[in-house]
Amino acid sequence: MGKSNENNAEWSTIITPKVNWFHLNIREIWEYRDLIRIFVRRDIVAIYKQTVLGPFWFMLGPLFTVFTYTFLFKEIAHLSTDGLPGPLFYLGGTTLWNYFNSCFNGASSTFSSNAGIFGKVYFPRLVSPISMVLSNLLKLSIQMFTYLCFFIYYLVQPDSIIEPNWCILLIPVIILVLGGVAMGFGIIISSFTTKYRDLNMLVGVFMTLLMYATPIMYPVSDIPPMYKTFLSLNPISPMIETFRYAFTGRGYFTVTSFMYSVVFMVTILVLGIFVFNKTEKTFMDTV
Repeated sequence: MGKSNENNAEWSTIITPKVNWFHLNIREIWEYRDLIRIFVRRDIVAIYKQTVLGPFWFMLGPLFTVFTYTFLFKEIAHLSTDGLPGPLFYLGGTTLWNYFNSCFNGASSTFSSNAGIFGKVYFPRLVSPISMVLSNLLKLSIQMFTYLCFFIYYLVQPDSIIEPNWCILLIPVIILVLGGVAMGFGIIISSFTTKYRDLNMLVGVFMTLLMYATPIMYPVSDIPPMYKTFLSLNPISPMIETFRYAFTGRGYFTVTSFMYSVVFMVTILVLGIFVFNKTEKTFMDTV
């Protein structure tokens, strides 16, 4: 009788292994949107819990960095800022870089940080890096508010050279590309570090080199032509330059370079999901 009832039982959810390495069930991820919201709230609360200033640290950190950059690179080293005020130039770059870096760091630790949860409860594993990218939008929005305050201040000056233009409409695309590239790279690194832990050491060096290869502390106009080709291979560079160009009219913007970053984002996401799904099947044996 027990076996008969068991065979006749109708299961509401059936968990099956992925049919291929590039299996992406959008509907399933959407069904777990409440879990994404819970993870986003967890990530936000964990950052500023038991702090005095809370989310204001998201504002103070970049400000300290920007004023340091202005003093060292503009006042002492006399590096060009394309004619823009130092704080406005450096804040634009650091705001976008901080978002990219935070998303990458969160996604690159997906398996190691969530091993305990992954081993006990089933949910689409991509929920974790997606929630990390979304939670960093709060940090980005606060820093964007800071940037807009500086932007408006310099815009209303009588001798202002700032000329905002239609490229401001591309800001959501810029944020999407940065989050997508960070997530794609991050889940690839997370997949490899489940087996090769020493890869974490190289990631820190790589991110430092990538930061210096990104026009955060210098404009593209100052790069010698022979090196601009190498700099153009960095998908983050066109996003930062487009951001500066959109608000100030100063910067290097071309449709070709912008579309290169968009295509790169799609490619690295596809590759990341491919590697992520392959690792997901066996990562509990090595993590």
